[in-house]
Amino acid sequence: MTKHVTLGGDRRISRLGFGAMRLPARSWDGPRGDREAALAVLRRAVELGVDHIDTAAFYSYEDLSSNELIRTALRPYPEDLVIATKVGPRRGPGGWLPEAGPGDLRAAVEENLTGLGRDHLDLVYLRVGLMGTSEEPIGERFAVLAALREEGLIRHLGLSNVTAKQFAEARDIAPVVAVQNHFHLTRQDDLDLLAECEREGVAYVPFFPLGGFGLPDDGRIRRIADRHGATVAQVMLAWLLARSPVMLAIPGTSSLAHLAENTAAADLVLDEREVTELNTLGLQQG
Repeated sequence: MTKHVTLGGDRRISRLGFGAMRLPARSWDGPRGDREAALAVLRRAVELGVDHIDTAAFYSYEDLSSNELIRTALRPYPEDLVIATKVGPRRGPGGWLPEAGPGDLRAAVEENLTGLGRDHLDLVYLRVGLMGTSEEPIGERFAVLAALREEGLIRHLGLSNVTAKQFAEARDIAPVVAVQNHFHLTRQDDLDLLAECEREGVAYVPFFPLGGFGLPDDGRIRRIADRHGATVAQVMLAWLLARSPVMLAIPGTSSLAHLAENTAAADLVLDEREVTELNTLGLQQG
């Protein structure tokens, strides 16, 4: 099983990265994260070989922002580090704001550039809403990001929380190197789009790769974990990597112990029978 994926033909990265959403707070409503712990986790992630970090300007809580934490912990950035961000959702002091329209996207990209302390962004996803997909056209907004890519502010473009129709619409405008959708062991209802990404060589990046709201309590997963001397979380991550060669997992945590556990999952190899059993488990629950 290959341990790497190449974004856009020029950025080779490990298939197990790090998601920064939980660094400012455990959820959108808190509690507030620990700043020093977050900085330590980011630095340790890079020491453990993580070369892909997923963030967003709207990953923030009170005085903590994932972009600022990443900048403080890791700048000057390693040359091989790919930082992905996303634009679309917006937050203000009073909570969520209306989704960014075409006229708002340049400012959103510039906000990420400033927050991360960079002169360009490696990968920018157009995120369509927060949860739940819609079939709304995205061409006008994606075209703005494509123009910013032509200016050199963005290296590669991606899509998040989209349908197959929106994927096709965007690809008629500019190359898409990654799709970030809701997918994990017990939610496998995006298999058609995953297959399309495989055919086109597009990275598929599942958000909430460990379920997002607590690990599943299922004896079949625990038995496989026990067989390997692993944890349920490690089995779920190993299954994702085994499920498709274009899968790029980005588990997030604010714990050094969980970080070590998650990164070790890259070396856990499930056999074909175990992968098949887990495939079926997810389809049954989905």
